[in-house]
Amino acid sequence: MVKDFGAFAKKEVVLEPLNTGELSGLSFAVKDVFAIKGHQSTAGNPDWLKTHPAAASTAFSLSLLLNNGARLEGTTITDELMYSLNGENFYYGTPINPKDPKRIPGGSSCGSAVAVAAELTDFAIGTDTGGSVRIPSSYCGIYGIRPTHNIVDMEGVIPLAKSFDTVGWMARDAEILRKVGNVLIKEEGSREPFTRILMADDAWELIEPNAKEALLTELKKWQTASLTHSQTVLANEGLADWAETFRMLQGREIWEEHGKWIEKYKPSFGPGIAERFQWASTLAEADMSPFIKKRRMIQENMEKLLKDDGLLIIPTSPGKAPLLNLSVEELELRRSRTFQLCCIAGLTGFPQVNIPLAEVDGVPVGVSVIAGKGQDKKLLQFIASLEANKR
Repeated sequence: MVKDFGAFAKKEVVLEPLNTGELSGLSFAVKDVFAIKGHQSTAGNPDWLKTHPAAASTAFSLSLLLNNGARLEGTTITDELMYSLNGENFYYGTPINPKDPKRIPGGSSCGSAVAVAAELTDFAIGTDTGGSVRIPSSYCGIYGIRPTHNIVDMEGVIPLAKSFDTVGWMARDAEILRKVGNVLIKEEGSREPFTRILMADDAWELIEPNAKEALLTELKKWQTASLTHSQTVLANEGLADWAETFRMLQGREIWEEHGKWIEKYKPSFGPGIAERFQWASTLAEADMSPFIKKRRMIQENMEKLLKDDGLLIIPTSPGKAPLLNLSVEELELRRSRTFQLCCIAGLTGFPQVNIPLAEVDGVPVGVSVIAGKGQDKKLLQFIASLEANKR
């Protein structure tokens, strides 16, 4: 077994707590896209490292954690420029999935997920644009949150697509996930309790049958008198249509963000990543209008559906983690199905938490809970209470 499961970009980057607080005694790792004073981030690519200086200051979100008692213990591997959901880095290696070393850990916050799943740190920080916290959390069998868009400060974080980028975090324990949220999120949201659970039928059609059976068996235990249960269909036109809207808008933003750097330095990218950037370069701003309109419509409809008291339950991914070293074509097919699940929170900007709910042949599969905009703290408390009640 590779030392430290290959999770770390730089294990020697250590920052002591700046104060005591809610996170005292807890250690964390951080995806190598966050500014740390005096440190150069790789963003998963050697040419990025060569062309960017060390940070002049530490990212605001990391400072919050340090000021509340947490200890930083290393930076973690990421997919190149965060533009993947696989966790297989061509240059820096693939972190080992502790739950099944034959399978990918998921990306792009792969190292952060592995550090937590392997019990190397108590929690870890990543970013989630298209699923980069949620998917590795599902594949590695841990809790992970993509919070409401813009509710956690992104200052000092290398962007991918700014209208989708979020700071996310992962933990083995729902209570630690909640505590980190208390530190990073200042907005309280509605105090109205959750009263409704909605199962998205079109999302559940995307999951492999054995994983679906395992998750639904566990979900039956959630039946409580305080929550009504109902079925819904999110996208009459199909979630593939939503995923295409997400893909186009994200791709255009990515090229706006990184196109000039790519054209100037002509960086070398690994398989799959290179093709993705090449495709993004073909997208024109003038063609985005129908996708922007579609996104706004999705947001409005989902706000009406969930309000402040609704919870949407979907599978986090189409099933257990794919095997290592699949072809680019096979991984792109899986990515397409995965995007149909991940785009829901991405397009709406709503908070989504992966719960490591079940296993298939000893390999974890996750279920996700999505709440309305700004309901993050209430959602984290709800999930922590679920875990506490199982004990």
